Amino acid sequence: MGENSRYLAKQLLSRIKEKRHLIQVVAGPRQVGKTTLCRQILSQIKIMSQYHTTDAAINAGGEWIDGVWEALRRTVKIAQADEALLIVDEIQKIDNWSEFVKKNWDADTFGGINIKLIILGSSRLLIKQGLSESLFGRFELNVLGHWSYCEMRDAFGFTPEQYAYFGAYPGAVAFADDEKRFKEYIRDSIIESVVSKDILQLTQVNKPALLRQLTNVGISYSSQIVSYNKIMGDLDDSGNTTTLSHYIQLLDEAGIVSGLQKYSEKIIAQKQSIPKFQAHNQSLFCALQPYSYPEITTDCAAWGRFVESAVGAHLIAEKSRLRGCKIGYWRQTEGRNTYEVDFVFEYNGNILGIEVKSGVGRGRVLGFGKFKKYFPEAMTLIVGRDGMPWEEFIAGKIEHLF
Repeated sequence: MGENSRYLAKQLLSRIKEKRHLIQVVAGPRQVGKTTLCRQILSQIKIMSQYHTTDAAINAGGEWIDGVWEALRRTVKIAQADEALLIVDEIQKIDNWSEFVKKNWDADTFGGINIKLIILGSSRLLIKQGLSESLFGRFELNVLGHWSYCEMRDAFGFTPEQYAYFGAYPGAVAFADDEKRFKEYIRDSIIESVVSKDILQLTQVNKPALLRQLTNVGISYSSQIVSYNKIMGDLDDSGNTTTLSHYIQLLDEAGIVSGLQKYSEKIIAQKQSIPKFQAHNQSLFCALQPYSYPEITTDCAAWGRFVESAVGAHLIAEKSRLRGCKIGYWRQTEGRNTYEVDFVFEYNGNILGIEVKSGVGRGRVLGFGKFKKYFPEAMTLIVGRDGMPWEEFIAGKIEHLF
Protein backbone atom coordinates (compact mmCIF):
# COMPACT_ATOMS: atom_id res chain seq x y z
CA MET A 1 0.00 0.00 0.00
CA GLY A 2 1.08 3.56 -0.68
CA GLU A 3 1.38 6.27 1.94
CA ASN A 4 -1.97 7.83 1.03
CA SER A 5 -3.69 4.43 1.12
CA ARG A 6 -2.28 3.71 4.56
CA TYR A 7 -3.37 7.12 5.81
CA LEU A 8 -6.88 6.62 4.44
CA ALA A 9 -7.06 3.09 5.92
CA LYS A 10 -6.15 4.54 9.31
CA GLN A 11 -8.88 7.17 8.96
CA LEU A 12 -11.50 4.63 7.95
CA LEU A 13 -10.57 2.28 10.79
CA SER A 14 -11.02 5.16 13.22
CA ARG A 15 -14.42 6.03 11.78
CA ILE A 16 -15.59 2.41 11.86
CA LYS A 17 -15.05 2.45 15.63
CA GLU A 18 -17.51 5.31 16.02
CA LYS A 19 -20.86 4.29 17.48
CA ARG A 20 -22.81 5.23 14.37
CA HIS A 21 -20.60 6.55 11.61
CA LEU A 22 -21.56 8.12 8.30
CA ILE A 23 -21.43 6.14 5.07
CA GLN A 24 -17.78 6.13 3.99
CA VAL A 25 -17.38 6.58 0.24
CA VAL A 26 -14.00 5.91 -1.37
CA ALA A 27 -13.68 7.11 -4.97
CA GLY A 28 -10.63 6.95 -7.19
CA PRO A 29 -9.21 5.73 -10.50
CA ARG A 30 -8.65 2.10 -11.38
CA GLN A 31 -5.55 0.31 -10.12
CA VAL A 32 -4.65 2.74 -7.33
CA GLY A 33 -5.28 0.32 -4.46
CA LYS A 34 -8.94 0.65 -3.39
CA THR A 35 -9.46 -3.12 -3.10
CA THR A 36 -6.13 -3.53 -1.31
CA LEU A 37 -7.33 -0.81 1.06
CA CYS A 38 -10.39 -2.95 1.85
CA ARG A 39 -8.25 -5.99 2.58
CA GLN A 40 -6.13 -3.92 4.94
CA ILE A 41 -9.23 -2.75 6.80
CA LEU A 42 -10.77 -6.23 6.99
CA SER A 43 -7.53 -7.67 8.39
CA GLN A 44 -7.53 -5.18 11.27
CA ILE A 45 -11.14 -4.98 12.41
CA LYS A 46 -12.66 -7.30 14.98
CA ILE A 47 -16.35 -6.80 14.21
CA MET A 48 -18.45 -8.93 11.88
CA SER A 49 -17.84 -7.95 8.26
CA GLN A 50 -18.67 -8.82 4.66
CA TYR A 51 -17.03 -7.73 1.40
CA HIS A 52 -18.95 -7.81 -1.91
CA THR A 53 -18.08 -6.65 -5.42
CA THR A 54 -20.68 -5.79 -8.03
CA ASP A 55 -18.66 -7.29 -10.89
CA ALA A 56 -21.01 -10.27 -11.19
CA ALA A 57 -24.18 -8.34 -10.37
CA ILE A 58 -24.46 -5.65 -13.05
CA ASN A 59 -27.64 -7.10 -14.56
CA ALA A 60 -29.22 -7.69 -11.16
CA GLY A 61 -29.84 -4.02 -10.46
CA GLY A 62 -30.37 -2.47 -7.07
CA GLU A 63 -32.16 -5.57 -5.79
CA TRP A 64 -28.69 -7.09 -5.47
CA ILE A 65 -27.85 -4.42 -2.86
CA ASP A 66 -31.07 -5.29 -1.03
CA GLY A 67 -30.06 -8.95 -1.04
CA VAL A 68 -26.55 -8.63 0.38
CA TRP A 69 -27.72 -6.07 2.94
CA GLU A 70 -30.59 -8.25 4.16
CA ALA A 71 -28.31 -11.29 4.34
CA LEU A 72 -25.96 -9.38 6.64
CA ARG A 73 -28.90 -8.20 8.78
CA ARG A 74 -29.96 -11.81 9.31
CA THR A 75 -26.40 -12.85 10.15
CA VAL A 76 -26.15 -10.03 12.69
CA LYS A 77 -29.45 -11.09 14.24
CA ILE A 78 -28.50 -14.77 14.47
CA ALA A 79 -25.12 -13.95 15.99
CA GLN A 80 -26.68 -11.32 18.25
CA ALA A 81 -23.92 -8.95 17.22
CA ASP A 82 -23.96 -5.28 18.17
CA GLU A 83 -22.54 -4.08 14.87
CA ALA A 84 -21.23 -5.17 11.50
CA LEU A 85 -19.38 -3.74 8.51
CA LEU A 86 -20.53 -4.04 4.90
CA ILE A 87 -18.10 -3.15 2.08
CA VAL A 88 -19.41 -2.88 -1.48
CA ASP A 89 -16.84 -2.46 -4.26
CA GLU A 90 -17.44 -0.93 -7.73
CA ILE A 91 -20.79 0.44 -6.60
CA GLN A 92 -21.22 2.64 -9.69
CA LYS A 93 -21.98 -0.44 -11.81
CA ILE A 94 -25.43 -0.78 -10.19
CA ASP A 95 -28.12 1.43 -11.70
CA ASN A 96 -29.63 3.84 -9.17
CA TRP A 97 -27.34 2.42 -6.50
CA SER A 98 -27.73 5.45 -4.26
CA GLU A 99 -31.51 5.00 -3.97
CA PHE A 100 -31.09 1.45 -2.69
CA VAL A 101 -28.28 2.44 -0.32
CA LYS A 102 -30.42 5.26 1.05
CA LYS A 103 -33.42 2.95 1.54
CA ASN A 104 -31.44 0.35 3.45
CA TRP A 105 -29.40 2.86 5.44
CA ASP A 106 -32.51 4.72 6.55
CA ALA A 107 -34.26 1.45 7.42
CA ASP A 108 -31.35 0.45 9.66
CA THR A 109 -31.30 3.87 11.28
CA PHE A 110 -35.02 3.63 12.05
CA GLY A 111 -34.73 0.03 13.24
CA GLY A 112 -31.66 0.59 15.39
CA ILE A 113 -29.51 -1.84 13.37
CA ASN A 114 -25.85 -0.82 13.42
CA ILE A 115 -24.52 -1.90 10.01
CA LYS A 116 -21.66 0.33 9.00
CA LEU A 117 -20.99 0.86 5.32
CA ILE A 118 -17.99 1.50 3.08
CA ILE A 119 -18.67 1.83 -0.63
CA LEU A 120 -16.00 2.10 -3.32
CA GLY A 121 -16.16 3.24 -6.92
CA SER A 122 -13.77 3.92 -9.77
CA SER A 123 -15.83 6.65 -11.40
CA ARG A 124 -15.83 9.86 -9.37
CA LEU A 125 -18.40 11.45 -11.68
CA LEU A 126 -21.03 8.74 -11.16
CA ILE A 127 -20.21 8.47 -7.47
CA LYS A 128 -20.74 12.21 -7.03
CA GLN A 129 -24.01 12.12 -8.97
CA GLY A 130 -25.39 9.40 -6.72
CA LEU A 131 -24.25 11.14 -3.57
CA SER A 132 -25.76 14.50 -4.48
CA GLU A 133 -29.04 12.99 -5.63
CA SER A 134 -29.88 10.72 -2.71
CA LEU A 135 -27.45 10.62 0.19
CA PHE A 136 -27.28 14.22 1.32
CA GLY A 137 -26.08 14.43 4.92
CA ARG A 138 -25.38 10.70 5.18
CA PHE A 139 -21.84 10.28 3.82
CA GLU A 140 -18.21 11.32 3.87
CA LEU A 141 -16.32 11.33 0.55
CA ASN A 142 -12.72 10.07 0.52
CA VAL A 143 -10.71 10.44 -2.69
CA LEU A 144 -7.83 8.05 -3.35
CA GLY A 145 -5.69 9.42 -6.17
CA HIS A 146 -2.81 8.13 -8.25
CA TRP A 147 0.39 7.15 -6.48
CA SER A 148 3.06 9.77 -5.96
CA TYR A 149 6.75 9.47 -6.80
CA CYS A 150 7.58 9.00 -3.11
CA GLU A 151 5.13 6.11 -2.86
CA MET A 152 6.64 4.45 -5.93
CA ARG A 153 10.14 5.07 -4.54
CA ASP A 154 9.37 3.61 -1.14
CA ALA A 155 7.41 0.61 -2.44
CA PHE A 156 9.45 -0.31 -5.53
CA GLY A 157 12.71 1.64 -5.37
CA PHE A 158 11.80 3.86 -8.32
CA THR A 159 14.17 6.65 -9.28
CA PRO A 160 12.73 10.04 -10.34
CA GLU A 161 13.58 9.15 -13.95
CA GLN A 162 11.66 5.87 -13.71
CA TYR A 163 8.66 7.70 -12.26
CA ALA A 164 8.78 10.27 -15.06
CA TYR A 165 8.82 7.50 -17.66
CA PHE A 166 6.99 4.47 -16.26
CA GLY A 167 4.55 6.41 -14.08
CA ALA A 168 2.78 5.25 -10.97
CA TYR A 169 0.49 2.25 -11.45
CA PRO A 170 1.74 -0.25 -8.85
CA GLY A 171 0.26 -3.18 -10.76
CA ALA A 172 2.32 -2.33 -13.86
CA VAL A 173 5.70 -2.35 -12.14
CA ALA A 174 6.14 -6.08 -12.73
CA PHE A 175 6.18 -5.43 -16.51
CA ALA A 176 8.66 -2.53 -16.51
CA ASP A 177 11.53 -4.78 -17.67
CA ASP A 178 9.51 -5.66 -20.80
CA GLU A 179 8.43 -2.35 -22.28
CA LYS A 180 6.28 -3.87 -25.02
CA ARG A 181 4.31 -5.83 -22.46
CA PHE A 182 4.21 -2.81 -20.11
CA LYS A 183 2.68 -0.55 -22.75
CA GLU A 184 0.19 -3.20 -23.86
CA TYR A 185 -0.89 -3.67 -20.24
CA ILE A 186 -1.49 0.06 -19.78
CA ARG A 187 -3.37 0.39 -23.07
CA ASP A 188 -5.52 -2.72 -22.64
CA SER A 189 -6.01 -3.06 -18.87
CA ILE A 190 -6.13 0.61 -17.93
CA ILE A 191 -7.04 2.92 -20.82
CA GLU A 192 -9.41 0.57 -22.63
CA SER A 193 -10.98 -0.71 -19.40
CA VAL A 194 -11.68 2.82 -18.16
CA VAL A 195 -13.17 3.93 -21.47
CA SER A 196 -15.28 0.82 -22.07
CA LYS A 197 -16.32 -0.05 -18.51
CA ASP A 198 -16.22 3.18 -16.50
CA ILE A 199 -17.47 5.55 -19.18
CA LEU A 200 -19.20 3.90 -22.15
CA GLN A 201 -21.13 1.31 -20.12
CA LEU A 202 -22.20 3.75 -17.44
CA THR A 203 -22.59 7.12 -19.19
CA GLN A 204 -24.53 8.38 -22.19
CA VAL A 205 -21.94 8.89 -24.92
CA ASN A 206 -23.31 9.56 -28.39
CA LYS A 207 -19.99 9.22 -30.20
CA PRO A 208 -17.92 6.40 -28.68
CA ALA A 209 -15.35 6.49 -31.50
CA LEU A 210 -14.80 10.19 -30.90
CA LEU A 211 -14.31 9.59 -27.18
CA ARG A 212 -11.70 6.90 -27.84
CA GLN A 213 -9.81 9.12 -30.28
CA LEU A 214 -9.96 12.08 -27.89
CA THR A 215 -8.56 9.84 -25.14
CA ASN A 216 -5.49 9.03 -27.20
CA VAL A 217 -5.03 12.62 -28.39
CA GLY A 218 -5.39 14.04 -24.88
CA ILE A 219 -2.87 11.62 -23.37
CA SER A 220 -0.41 12.03 -26.25
CA TYR A 221 -0.47 15.84 -25.91
CA SER A 222 0.05 15.77 -22.13
CA SER A 223 1.23 19.16 -20.79
CA GLN A 224 0.53 20.88 -24.09
CA ILE A 225 -2.01 23.60 -24.83
CA VAL A 226 -4.05 22.49 -27.83
CA SER A 227 -6.92 24.40 -29.43
CA TYR A 228 -10.21 22.66 -30.12
CA ASN A 229 -9.72 23.31 -33.82
CA LYS A 230 -6.39 21.49 -33.67
CA ILE A 231 -8.00 18.66 -31.72
CA MET A 232 -10.79 18.28 -34.25
CA GLY A 233 -8.24 18.31 -37.05
CA ASP A 234 -6.52 15.31 -35.47
CA LEU A 235 -9.77 13.35 -35.08
CA ASP A 236 -11.41 11.23 -37.75
CA ASP A 237 -14.87 11.78 -36.31
CA SER A 238 -16.30 15.28 -36.07
CA GLY A 239 -17.61 16.89 -32.93
CA ASN A 240 -18.30 20.38 -31.63
CA THR A 241 -16.41 22.01 -28.79
CA THR A 242 -19.24 21.37 -26.34
CA THR A 243 -19.08 17.62 -27.03
CA LEU A 244 -15.29 17.56 -26.73
CA SER A 245 -15.41 19.54 -23.48
CA HIS A 246 -17.93 17.08 -22.04
CA TYR A 247 -15.82 14.10 -23.03
CA ILE A 248 -12.72 15.66 -21.48
CA GLN A 249 -14.67 16.08 -18.24
CA LEU A 250 -15.60 12.38 -18.31
CA LEU A 251 -11.95 11.42 -18.85
CA ASP A 252 -10.89 13.71 -16.02
CA GLU A 253 -13.37 12.22 -13.58
CA ALA A 254 -12.28 8.73 -14.64
CA GLY A 255 -8.67 9.55 -13.71
CA ILE A 256 -7.22 9.51 -17.23
CA VAL A 257 -6.58 13.01 -18.56
CA SER A 258 -7.59 16.56 -17.63
CA GLY A 259 -8.17 19.58 -19.80
CA LEU A 260 -6.66 22.24 -17.56
CA GLN A 261 -8.21 25.68 -17.94
CA LYS A 262 -6.55 29.06 -18.10
CA TYR A 263 -6.17 30.49 -14.62
CA SER A 264 -8.32 33.59 -14.34
CA GLU A 265 -10.45 35.40 -11.81
CA LYS A 266 -13.22 35.39 -14.40
CA ILE A 267 -15.10 32.09 -14.62
CA ILE A 268 -16.21 32.82 -18.19
CA ALA A 269 -12.59 33.30 -19.27
CA GLN A 270 -11.71 29.94 -17.72
CA LYS A 271 -14.49 28.03 -19.44
CA GLN A 272 -13.77 29.61 -22.82
CA SER A 273 -10.05 28.94 -22.63
CA ILE A 274 -8.09 26.53 -24.78
CA PRO A 275 -7.43 23.35 -22.75
CA LYS A 276 -4.01 22.22 -21.64
CA PHE A 277 -4.04 18.44 -21.56
CA GLN A 278 -2.52 16.68 -18.59
CA ALA A 279 -2.30 12.90 -18.17
CA HIS A 280 -3.10 11.86 -14.61
CA ASN A 281 -0.42 9.19 -14.62
CA GLN A 282 2.85 9.05 -16.56
CA SER A 283 2.18 5.40 -17.39
CA LEU A 284 -0.60 6.58 -19.70
CA PHE A 285 1.66 9.07 -21.46
CA CYS A 286 4.44 6.50 -21.79
CA ALA A 287 2.13 3.86 -23.27
CA LEU A 288 1.29 6.04 -26.28
CA GLN A 289 4.83 7.23 -27.03
CA PRO A 290 7.17 5.56 -29.56
CA TYR A 291 10.24 5.91 -27.36
CA SER A 292 11.95 3.30 -25.23
CA TYR A 293 13.45 4.15 -21.84
CA PRO A 294 17.07 4.10 -23.11
CA GLU A 295 16.11 6.28 -26.11
CA ILE A 296 14.18 8.90 -24.15
CA THR A 297 17.00 9.63 -21.74
CA THR A 298 19.28 10.65 -24.64
CA ASP A 299 16.73 12.82 -26.48
CA CYS A 300 16.77 16.11 -24.58
CA ALA A 301 13.69 17.64 -26.24
CA ALA A 302 11.53 14.51 -25.83
CA TRP A 303 12.76 13.98 -22.27
CA GLY A 304 11.81 17.58 -21.46
CA ARG A 305 8.21 16.79 -22.42
CA PHE A 306 8.25 13.76 -20.11
CA VAL A 307 9.60 15.86 -17.25
CA GLU A 308 6.96 18.59 -17.69
CA SER A 309 4.22 15.97 -17.87
CA ALA A 310 5.62 14.29 -14.73
CA VAL A 311 5.44 17.61 -12.89
CA GLY A 312 1.82 17.98 -14.00
CA ALA A 313 0.98 14.42 -12.92
CA HIS A 314 2.51 15.17 -9.53
CA LEU A 315 0.28 18.24 -9.20
CA ILE A 316 -2.80 16.15 -10.13
CA ALA A 317 -1.90 13.65 -7.39
CA GLU A 318 -1.40 16.48 -4.89
CA LYS A 319 -4.78 17.92 -5.80
CA SER A 320 -6.45 14.57 -5.04
CA ARG A 321 -4.62 14.32 -1.74
CA LEU A 322 -5.36 17.84 -0.50
CA ARG A 323 -8.78 18.43 -2.10
CA GLY A 324 -10.22 21.89 -2.63
CA CYS A 325 -7.24 22.87 -4.79
CA LYS A 326 -7.23 24.23 -8.33
CA ILE A 327 -4.78 23.51 -11.14
CA GLY A 328 -4.56 25.52 -14.33
CA TYR A 329 -2.11 27.30 -16.59
CA TRP A 330 -1.75 30.93 -17.55
CA ARG A 331 -1.37 32.54 -20.95
CA GLN A 332 -1.72 36.15 -22.03
CA THR A 333 -1.18 37.72 -25.45
CA GLU A 334 -0.16 41.37 -25.62
CA GLY A 335 0.61 42.71 -29.06
CA ARG A 336 2.83 40.23 -30.82
CA ASN A 337 4.02 38.57 -27.62
CA THR A 338 2.45 35.66 -25.77
CA TYR A 339 3.38 35.07 -22.14
CA GLU A 340 2.85 31.74 -20.41
CA VAL A 341 3.19 30.05 -17.05
CA ASP A 342 3.15 26.24 -17.29
CA PHE A 343 1.07 25.53 -14.19
CA VAL A 344 -0.85 27.56 -11.63
CA PHE A 345 -1.71 25.82 -8.36
CA GLU A 346 -4.13 27.43 -5.91
CA TYR A 347 -4.36 26.13 -2.35
CA ASN A 348 -6.19 27.76 0.57
CA GLY A 349 -6.34 31.05 -1.31
CA ASN A 350 -2.60 30.99 -2.07
CA ILE A 351 -1.45 31.06 -5.69
CA LEU A 352 1.73 29.46 -7.01
CA GLY A 353 2.89 29.90 -10.61
CA ILE A 354 5.20 27.11 -11.79
CA GLU A 355 7.47 27.18 -14.82
CA VAL A 356 9.15 23.92 -15.83
CA LYS A 357 12.56 24.27 -17.49
CA SER A 358 13.94 20.95 -18.70
CA GLY A 359 17.34 22.33 -19.68
CA VAL A 360 16.77 22.76 -23.41
CA GLY A 361 15.27 25.46 -25.54
CA ARG A 362 13.88 28.03 -23.17
CA GLY A 363 15.97 30.85 -21.81
CA ARG A 364 14.93 33.17 -19.01
CA VAL A 365 11.32 33.07 -17.88
CA LEU A 366 9.35 35.93 -19.41
CA GLY A 367 5.91 34.82 -18.24
CA PHE A 368 6.40 35.41 -14.51
CA GLY A 369 6.71 39.19 -14.81
CA LYS A 370 3.43 39.52 -16.65
CA PHE A 371 1.78 36.92 -14.42
CA LYS A 372 2.72 38.92 -11.32
CA LYS A 373 1.24 42.01 -12.95
CA TYR A 374 -2.16 40.30 -13.05
CA PHE A 375 -1.74 38.40 -9.78
CA PRO A 376 0.65 40.45 -7.59
CA GLU A 377 -0.03 38.27 -4.55
CA ALA A 378 1.08 35.09 -6.35
CA MET A 379 4.32 33.25 -5.63
CA THR A 380 6.41 31.87 -8.48
CA LEU A 381 8.72 28.90 -8.79
CA ILE A 382 11.05 27.62 -11.51
CA VAL A 383 11.26 23.82 -11.55
CA GLY A 384 14.32 22.47 -13.32
CA ARG A 385 17.28 24.42 -14.67
CA ASP A 386 18.05 27.59 -12.68
CA GLY A 387 15.49 26.67 -10.05
CA MET A 388 14.35 23.82 -7.80
CA PRO A 389 15.48 20.49 -9.29
CA TRP A 390 12.47 18.67 -10.73
CA GLU A 391 13.51 15.54 -8.85
CA GLU A 392 13.24 17.48 -5.59
CA PHE A 393 9.92 19.04 -6.58
CA ILE A 394 8.12 15.74 -7.25
CA ALA A 395 9.49 14.35 -3.97
CA GLY A 396 7.92 17.12 -1.90
CA LYS A 397 4.45 18.08 -0.72
CA ILE A 398 3.00 21.09 -2.48
CA GLU A 399 1.69 22.74 0.70
CA HIS A 400 5.25 23.09 1.98
CA LEU A 401 5.94 25.60 -0.81
CA PHE A 402 3.39 28.12 0.44
